[in-house]
Amino acid sequence: MTPGQLAPPVSQSRGAVLARAGRRGAEEEFAEFVEANHSRLLHLADLLIGDRARAEDLLQTVLIRTYLRWSKVRQDNPIGYVRAALSNARTDWWRRGGGRERPTEKLPDSVAPDVAAWVVDRDAVQRSLAALTARERAVVVLRYFEALSESEIARTLGIAPGTVKSTSARALGKLRISPELTTPTSMGEQA
Repeated sequence: MTPGQLAPPVSQSRGAVLARAGRRGAEEEFAEFVEANHSRLLHLADLLIGDRARAEDLLQTVLIRTYLRWSKVRQDNPIGYVRAALSNARTDWWRRGGGRERPTEKLPDSVAPDVAAWVVDRDAVQRSLAALTARERAVVVLRYFEALSESEIARTLGIAPGTVKSTSARALGKLRISPELTTPTSMGEQA
């Protein structure tokens, strides 16, 4: 090449093209995972936090972290990874003072249909769950909402299976005597 001649365009290596195609495939796979599991994971986050808006924020944070580690997470158990990450993120959020109420000057306008009985029952469950310790709440939610086995819960929370059993028994004992759950519901039945 003589001075003044332009260098020929650098061709992209086959490896670089395949890497980009692999990333695109991983992005699509992650998008499919989120689409298939979003409502379930949001409900889990809502049960762990007790506030829908904060649960959405928590899930978004966890999904971002999951996406950044997707190449490793997708090969193992992505739903289990997200469950554990939600539980850990909830604990981090609580430690940073996220569980404290924040007063506002004006209440938001409500346009939701009247679902008073459902709200009363849901509120009673949320208050009862809030009375449990963070570990008790996580064990109850993972066991009875996610239907995980004791060994799966132990792996998710990083505790011994015996601890899962004793924590579950203690939590269920507290829920059985919870005044919110033992009072008659709006339909006149016992909860």
